[in-house]
Amino acid sequence: MRATVIRGPQDIRVEEVPDPRIQQPTDAVVRVVNACICGSDLWAYRGVAAREAGQRIGHEFLGIVEETGPAVRGFAPGDFVVAPFVWSDGVCDYCREGLQTSCPHGGFWGQVGSDGGQGEAVRVPFADGTLVQLPKDAATDEALLPGLLALSDVMSTGHHAAVSARVRPGSTVAVVGDGAVGLCGVLAARRLGAERIIALGRHRDRTDLARAFGATDVVAERGEAAVEAVRELTGGQGAHAVLEAVGTEESMRTAVSLARDGGTVGYVGVPHGGSAGVDISQMFNRNVALAGGVAPARAYIPELLPDVLEGVIDPGAVFDRTVGLDGVPEGYRAMDERTALKVRIAF
Repeated sequence: MRATVIRGPQDIRVEEVPDPRIQQPTDAVVRVVNACICGSDLWAYRGVAAREAGQRIGHEFLGIVEETGPAVRGFAPGDFVVAPFVWSDGVCDYCREGLQTSCPHGGFWGQVGSDGGQGEAVRVPFADGTLVQLPKDAATDEALLPGLLALSDVMSTGHHAAVSARVRPGSTVAVVGDGAVGLCGVLAARRLGAERIIALGRHRDRTDLARAFGATDVVAERGEAAVEAVRELTGGQGAHAVLEAVGTEESMRTAVSLARDGGTVGYVGVPHGGSAGVDISQMFNRNVALAGGVAPARAYIPELLPDVLEGVIDPGAVFDRTVGLDGVPEGYRAMDERTALKVRIAF
């Protein structure tokens, strides 16, 4: 079969790789219907995150179950499924507590020795603990597929930021980051009842989408200028909840400063600039809380899925380009050059 591999910085290729097969009784083999490129994949593409030459890549996909191991009970060939961006056994203490990202037997798609999501098929370890069943007829609903695909990572991650930041009805929320996760954070904040949502961003196409998702205000400034603008909008107080979806020192520093006294920062941006931007003294003096981390998407998908199926939310709007498998290298270039927000891969 064919799948996407990374050979080095700026070097993404589609190559022939071995077909996936059942290796453990709890495995399933899933034929991929849709996958996508994530902003976090760009750190490997840019050489910031180390990868072995020839390592598989991609961690978001929808697919059809083709084969199951003898111990799999919840799925059968022909089932349509979404895979969260990590696999998990579903039975350990962490999984039972809804923190599947800490499962001791879990892992990330594309790690050394595993299949990546940007390929024609994937071996799924612990299928019962990992996969989420979708309506079979949704597999051919082109209008619905993007929204379902977003559940695998960006919508669940945006929701994690909102939940971690304690977004509640009537609250004021600020969102740092205008990528797909930040935009889904806007959508999540609106879904949780935020009254005012201030999106930080300066790219018109993205801020337009933020407004469509529920942002009431847009702030184009960055750093201290952004903090001043948000405080002006909030009567000098700042936001009850701040969603941080970038992961740099500057973005973290901005997020903490945007929070009002007693507020909470929910951080989900993958760190790639250290943590020196977090001013512990400021947080202490103003009772600002910090929560978040890797989103346990497997815990959130069942909660978010009905709203996607019923059209209450449409996170699939973050996809502004669709390519076939052969178009994946160009998709990486487009996202790296910011000419695409998020690229969907249709098989």
